[in-house]
Amino acid sequence: MFRHSQLLVLVSALILSAPLAAGDFSASFSDPVWDGAKVPEGEQCQKFGGAGKTPELEVSGIPDKANALVLEFSDGSVAAMDNGGHGKVGFSLSSGTTEVTVPRAPGHTSDLEAPFFVAMEHKAPNWDKAGAYLPPCSGGRGNRYYLTVKAVHRMGDEINELASAVLEMGSY
Repeated sequence: MFRHSQLLVLVSALILSAPLAAGDFSASFSDPVWDGAKVPEGEQCQKFGGAGKTPELEVSGIPDKANALVLEFSDGSVAAMDNGGHGKVGFSLSSGTTEVTVPRAPGHTSDLEAPFFVAMEHKAPNWDKAGAYLPPCSGGRGNRYYLTVKAVHRMGDEINELASAVLEMGSY
């Protein structure tokens, strides 16, 4: 059984190690075709006739210490492709940025123009073309796709999450 002082230390450690959920951090799609219900036509992977790009985003309430955003793309219907399995695309921020429009970035490539960078290539290079972002690629089987936008502080390879928001991309 924990003593009171041990419990306080444990709870404090958990709170300090958890990402700070900035109360006003938010992200939304700029284009209304991304309605969260269905992935827009043409935004799927090349294997199924698309030329998908990342959606344009509006991000606000960015914490002071953030120097980048990491966009994690996921297929919540396939365990291997969940939690960023469709790739993690970074977007560098200037010091003091509190809100930004993140433009579209191409799928199926790791050759991204600054301020974009590859945080992690997608996990299925043999399913479709390799790259940082694999657009929805289930072949229309109704898989659920979502995007996690994270405000982070990067120092070399170390990335500390400061805040996050989840957006439903829709089913495909």
